[in-house]
This record gives sequence, C-alpha cells and structure tokens, in this order.
Amino acid sequence: MTDQTTGLTTDLTTDHPSDRVEPAAPARGPRILLYSDDRTVRAQVRDAVGPRLRAHAPEIAWAEVATPAAVVAAADRGGWDLLVLDGEADKAGGMGLCRQLKNEVYRCPPVVVLTGRPDDGWLASWSLADAVVPRPLDVIELQRTVAGQLAATA
Repeated sequence: MTDQTTGLTTDLTTDHPSDRVEPAAPARGPRILLYSDDRTVRAQVRDAVGPRLRAHAPEIAWAEVATPAAVVAAADRGGWDLLVLDGEADKAGGMGLCRQLKNEVYRCPPVVVLTGRPDDGWLASWSLADAVVPRPLDVIELQRTVAGQLAATA
C-alpha cells in the first residue's frame, strides 16, 4: 500500500510476532493419581471411569501407586487434577491418607475415597474427602463422581 502524502510503500504483510496466529495446543486431559495396594481395584477404577470423561474429550492420564509413601510423594510434587484413594488399602487406607494430604498439601486437589461399604460414608467425612464412592463399585456412580470433581476444579 502506498501512502499518498509521503509516497512510501508500506508492506501490510509484516511478520511481526504479535501478528502471528499460532494453532491452539491440544487440550490436556485430566491427571488422576490412583492409589490402592490391590491392582485389581486399580483396574476396576480405570475400567469404570474409562479412558476419557466424554466423547472427543482428551484422554485421562492415570498414574497408579501402591504404597502410602508414593501417594504422599506424588501429591507433594503436585500437578494432579484429582486423587482417587482406596479407603480399604492395607497398612494405610485412603481415608487416613486423605486427611493427611488435606492437612499437609498446599492446594490439595479434590480427593475421591473408595469405601468398603455405603455405611462408611460418615467415616469418609472425617477424612475430609471431597467425594465418596462405596463398594461394590457402581460404574455410573464412579464415573459421574470423578467427572463432577474434575468439573468443579475446572
């Protein structure tokens, strides 16, 4: 384009960094830390929730741990969108770990505790859990609970 007063030609196709439109980065899926000392429980949870929360959503990034020390170390490192803790794990159950994490981890992510039976919900409230899902695991209830906790933090 030529400026009529100065006669100078201006290139309107300048490649200034602020003018560039970058493609959007792919959406990151939720990061979920899953604790149980029983690998069959971990598999049941992953299978119940599924690989993503809804059609066309990014895949869930699961990290599984089987020891209380691994839960604490992972929670301290941060970066989790949700923790799912087995309240019936041996040696250190998810309820005690939940209470510890809620009291010790700055900005602790939401925690879902899996209880041994529906009547254990009152005990899970002591743990400061954000949500409780009893056994036997109801696939729809677990998936709905996980999705609800993740939506609450988004």
